[in-house]
Amino acid sequence: MSNATVIFDHVHLISKDPKSAASWYEEKLGGRVVNTSEVRGAPSIVVAFKGATVIIRGQRTGEEVNDKTGVEYGTDHFGLRIEGDFDGFCEDLKKNGVKFTVDPMDFTPTVRIAFIEAPDGVSIELLQRKG
Repeated sequence: MSNATVIFDHVHLISKDPKSAASWYEEKLGGRVVNTSEVRGAPSIVVAFKGATVIIRGQRTGEEVNDKTGVEYGTDHFGLRIEGDFDGFCEDLKKNGVKFTVDPMDFTPTVRIAFIEAPDGVSIELLQRKG
């Protein structure tokens, strides 16, 4: 194997309404829109978090996009690590109307998790590593 290094770069989502989805990631999770453009005929919005990037794009002309209908093969969810008051952060999300599919819980003795529903059927794991 070569001496190349793999570094995680981004998650890429397809959205019915990219502008609305990007606003959700800003308003609910504190991301920041850092770029809005058109790429290959579709709107593309880059939302930055500390150490993570979410790219949200719309439907391209001639492209057929289907709604998610539940669990399917492929990507199941992505995770965002929360630093600081995990439970307080989750409570604030609930107050702001974010739907939790799994309430905050201790997954292991050193990891606390919760799952939320984002626009377009996206599942996000929130996690906090203890210790």
